Amino acid sequence: MPAESNLQDVTSSTIRTRTMSQLSGGGEKPRRWIKRYRTETAASTASVLSTVTAFPLDSVKTRMQTYPYAGALDCVRVTYNSEGIRGFFRGVTAPLASVTLVRTISFSIYQRSKYVYSDWMKKHIGFCPLEHVNKNGAYPNLGTIACFGAAGATAGSGITFIACPFELTKLSAQVSVLMANQKNADPQRQAIALSYHNKGTFKTLANIVKHRGFTGMYTGLNLHLLRDTLGTGIYFATYESSKQLLTTFSGKDAHKNPIALRADSLLDPIDSVKSIYQRNALMYSKGQKVPVPKIQFFRRDMYRGLGVSMGRSAAVNAVFFSAFEFLKKRINAIKDLD
Repeated sequence: MPAESNLQDVTSSTIRTRTMSQLSGGGEKPRRWIKRYRTETAASTASVLSTVTAFPLDSVKTRMQTYPYAGALDCVRVTYNSEGIRGFFRGVTAPLASVTLVRTISFSIYQRSKYVYSDWMKKHIGFCPLEHVNKNGAYPNLGTIACFGAAGATAGSGITFIACPFELTKLSAQVSVLMANQKNADPQRQAIALSYHNKGTFKTLANIVKHRGFTGMYTGLNLHLLRDTLGTGIYFATYESSKQLLTTFSGKDAHKNPIALRADSLLDPIDSVKSIYQRNALMYSKGQKVPVPKIQFFRRDMYRGLGVSMGRSAAVNAVFFSAFEFLKKRINAIKDLD
C-alpha cells in the first residue's frame, strides 16, 4: 500500500508539472505573437473602436456630399424620420471589416516605410529623421516632414486597392434609400438604383459586379488613389510633427493629438467628387459612360459636410490614437520571453 501511495503521488506530481508546463507554453505563444505584431494588433483593435464610434457621423457626411440638405441637422432629421436609428449605421459591416484591415495594413506599411526612408536619408544626406525626433527638445524640420509625409503617401497608395471596393459598398448602403427615392429619374437608372436597396455587404458587391462587371468594384479608383496618397501623406506628416511639438512643450509623450484632425481638409473636394462619381456610377450599367464631376477647389458646394467631417475626424482620431498608443505601450511593456 505505501508503495502504491508513493507511485500515485509521483504520478500526480508529474501530471501537475506537465499540465502547468503546457499551460505556460500555451500562454507564451500568444504573447510572443502579440509582441511581434504589436503595431498590427494595436491598430486593428483601435480601428474597430473608432469605426463604430464615428460611423453615424460618416454616414451624415456621405449623405451631405451626395445629396442637397439645408445643413447637418436637417440631414440628421430627415435620415431619422425616414430610416430611424438604423439609417445612421447602414453599411457599417463593410467598414468594420475593411477599415480594420486597411488601417492595420496602412500602419504596418507606414511604420516600415518611415524606417526605410529615414535610413535612406541618413545614408545619402547625413540626416536621420527618426534620431532627430527622439532628441529632447527637438522640433520638426523639412527632413522629418518629408520622411513622414513620404511614408504616409506610400501607405495611402498601397491600401487603395484594398479599400476601394469596400468603400464603394459602404457608400452604396449609406445612400441606397436616397437613390431609390429619387424623383424624375430615368426609369432604367431608377431600376438599377432600386436593386441596391437594403442589400448586405456581399449582396451589394455581387450587384455591383452584375451591373458593372468585376472592374466595377474599382469605380472611382483614380480619385480614391489621389485622395488617399495626398491625404495620408499630409495626415501622417502633420500627426508626427504635432506630436513632436506637443512632446517637446509638455515634456512627455503626447498620446492625444488634436492638431492632426483635419490637416487634409483642403482635399475635401476630391473626396466629394469621388463620392458623387461613385453614387452616379451605381445607376449605370456596364459599358455606359459615367460623367466625371470636375474637381473645383474653394467652391462652397465642394465642401458640403466639412463640419460633420471634421467632427467625425475628431471622434475617430481621439478614439483611435488614444487606443493605439495605449495598447502599443502596454504590449511593449510585456516582458520578452526566452
